[in-house]
Amino acid sequence: MERLHAVVRGDVQGVGFRYFVQRKAQQLGVRGWVRNNQDGTVELVAEGNRDDLEQLRRAAEEGPRTAHVERVDAQWSTATGNLPSFELAW
Repeated sequence: MERLHAVVRGDVQGVGFRYFVQRKAQQLGVRGWVRNNQDGTVELVAEGNRDDLEQLRRAAEEGPRTAHVERVDAQWSTATGNLPSFELAW
């Protein structure tokens, strides 16, 4: 099990981006959260197997059609195992 911490930059707030990520994460069965940051970025933390997390990262790079993703800064680490089912964080 691995942990993905990603910050998504671009036009990603107010366009359904968090819900898009949440749906994809739930489809993949990964645990974690996604939230809007005050600086206009979207941040996500997810845990699961590497293949599923890579799919989630690629989905975040594309985003929903209403978003414009400039880049995704991703960091990888070992899963902690303490994340809930994938949810929207505030």
